Formats: sequence, C-alpha cells, structure tokens
Amino acid sequence: MNSLRFTLFLLVAAVLRVDAGNWPQFRGPDGQGHSPETSIPTTWSASQGIAWKTPIPGESWSSPIVQGRHVFVTTATDNGESCRVLALDRDSGRILWNTEVFRQIPRRKETRNSYATPTPATDGKRVYACFGDGSFAAVDYRGKVLWTNRSQPFYSQHGLGTALMLHDGLVIMSRDASSEGPDKKVGWQTPWENSYVVALDARTGAERWRTGRGRSRISHGTPVLWRNPKGRPQIVTEAGDVLQGFDPRTGSLLWTSDVPGEGKVPSVVLGDGLAFCSGGWGGKEGIKAFRLGGEGVLRQSNLVWEQKRGEPKVPSLLYLEGLLFAMTDTGVATCYGATTGAIVWQERIGGNFSASPVSAGGRIYFVGDNGQTVVLEASRTFRLVSRNPIADGEEVQASPAISQGRFLIRTRSNLWSIGK
Repeated sequence: MNSLRFTLFLLVAAVLRVDAGNWPQFRGPDGQGHSPETSIPTTWSASQGIAWKTPIPGESWSSPIVQGRHVFVTTATDNGESCRVLALDRDSGRILWNTEVFRQIPRRKETRNSYATPTPATDGKRVYACFGDGSFAAVDYRGKVLWTNRSQPFYSQHGLGTALMLHDGLVIMSRDASSEGPDKKVGWQTPWENSYVVALDARTGAERWRTGRGRSRISHGTPVLWRNPKGRPQIVTEAGDVLQGFDPRTGSLLWTSDVPGEGKVPSVVLGDGLAFCSGGWGGKEGIKAFRLGGEGVLRQSNLVWEQKRGEPKVPSLLYLEGLLFAMTDTGVATCYGATTGAIVWQERIGGNFSASPVSAGGRIYFVGDNGQTVVLEASRTFRLVSRNPIADGEEVQASPAISQGRFLIRTRSNLWSIGK
C-alpha cells in the first residue's frame, strides 16, 4: 500500500471508529455507504429475521438515521403540509416522539418524489431536517424544536431530493433548483446561475455562507467530504453540468469541472483520489471519474475515464478497495476497476432499483423497489449471496441504514429492523 493510500485509509478508519455503530446521515458515517460492522444479517424474509416493524405515518422517502439508541426519520402528513421528525427506540421500534416542526405549502414534485425526501442528519445532540419547501429545522433528542430556518425557499420541477451533511458545526446542503417563472425549463433543461450550496450554523440555524455554482442545472445528489491528504478538507458536490469542490470553512469555490447532463440523482463517490459521478439526462450521460486536487476552472482536464455501460440514473455508486460497484435502475449489477473504468464483471439481477447500495462485512446490499434486498460479495468475482423479500413487495425508494447489528429498510408505510 503506497503512502497516499495508507494515509487515506487511516483517515477513513478514524471517521468510522468515531461513529462505529451509528449511521448519522445519508449513506452512513462517511456518506459513502460503508459500515465497519461485520455481523449484519444476509438472509431474512417478511416472517423470519425481523427484529421489529413499525408503521410510519404520512409519506416520505427520506432514509432512516441512527445514533445510539435512537432511530430518526422524517415524514410529511396532512397531504404534505405537516413536516415532522420522529424518534424510535432502536431495540423495540417503539415511537418515542413525533414532533411537527412546521407546516409547509406543498409545491411541485415528481410522482416518485415526496414532500419529505431529504434525509436528516444528527451530531449526537440535535437532529437536523429539511422538507420540500426548502425550510430547515433542528430538534433535540426529546423532540423539542430548537430552531427553524425558513429563509431558504426552494422550487424545482422535480421537487427537493438532496440530503443534509454535517461538518465542523455546519449543516450543509446543495440547492440545485429550477425557475418557477413562466419558462419552467430554465434551471431544468436550460442552464442558469441561481443554484448554490449553503451552510447553516448547527447551533443557531443562522446562515454562515452561501456560494453560487455558476451555470448549472437541476440535481439531487448529496455533498460528500473529501479529506484532502495534502491540504484542507473539501466539500465535493455535483449538479447538472458541473462537479465542484468548496472550502467548508468559507464556502469558497475551489474548482469546477464539466459534467454534461441535467437531473443528476446519484451522489458523488470518492476513492483512489478520484470522484466518481453518474446519472443525468440529455444524451451525454455515463459514469465518469475525475482526479481530485485541482484548482480553478478545470473543464474536463481532470477527467480520468468515462464508461457508458452499466450507468445508474438514480442509485449511487459504491467504492470498495479499488473496485467500483453499480446497480442500474433496471437491475444490472456491474463491477468496475476504479482507476480504469474497465468492467470486471456484469450480471443481470432483475427488478428495479432506486435506493443507493450500502456495504458491510465484505458484502454489498442492494434494496430493490419491491422491497427485495439482493446481497452480493464485494469482490472481483460475481457471487450472489442471497435474495431477501419483505412486505409482499411494498414499495421502497429510501436507502437503507446499518447500525449495531441491524439492517434498516424504510418501505412506503413501515420501517423495518432486520437482525437479532
């Protein structure tokens, strides 16, 4: 292992140790879908291996998060008007509290979206949530509303889909919207300059910085943190047409690369000094890998490779030990060499997929839209471990969570905890 890779390994290991057993944000401690746990179940059914199943009121496609003995989810009831944060007991599934943080006027969204799609985040003291109209809220672990920020209104032809991330006392979110003016294609199919990345003070909810992207289009991906081994950490985030890096302290735009396509849904994945992105519409899509560490307007000078085969439009990618794994929306699983983009193996799994995959114990978990979880070995050789249906095909779009021996799946009407 070379020195750079070893340094990156130590940094990631440190992050995972700090949050061992917790799943505090979208795609876990590092925002990449990785869990350090090794005792996660690989086989179950609707009647076997289920620790608990709890009905969740309302409609929402946010993912569950876990901190200690608490599982948190958001939802919107009253036809999307009542924005709520719920806490459940991790061991029993009992709802501890269900707090309305504010009411919103539902705005336009796609049918596959909801009015409570952004996954919340927690720092062990507060839970931070965002809802379809763009408003933020923070609640404590007893369900008391600590602050709200309703000064960040949002409109998109697709609705709001990106999740929250936390870093160094900041609540950070991408705001890749479109125009609600007479020409609805502006910001959606026609680039504009009104999208931005925003950071709020986690303690007060006050805006700390807001930075425009420049010309870009709609997207739904969640920012991730790159722990730059040669400098300060960076927030890496993609929108339609651009992949960018920001300074988390000041919000300064450090670099920008060109990634044609609008309606980007998958979140950026990092590994081997590369940023991997996928998805979009417009005829120039594909999986692309960009070298991190540049500055300024890079265009595509840091593009390392691109691959047209096996591209997911909605599920995010997953990086593990030099390999990149993908599941298309229509059920084709692919393993790529992360540094080259070459296909290592590709197999048709079947079904449809929206949730982003997660990994634990050398295995990858892909949750299908029908509630069936496909488990594969995370290796250079294709191996199907199991297929695990639940809920008689109850619809799933939320990404799963892994915590303290449990595998959590949110279906349309329930939250399931799988494990002993």
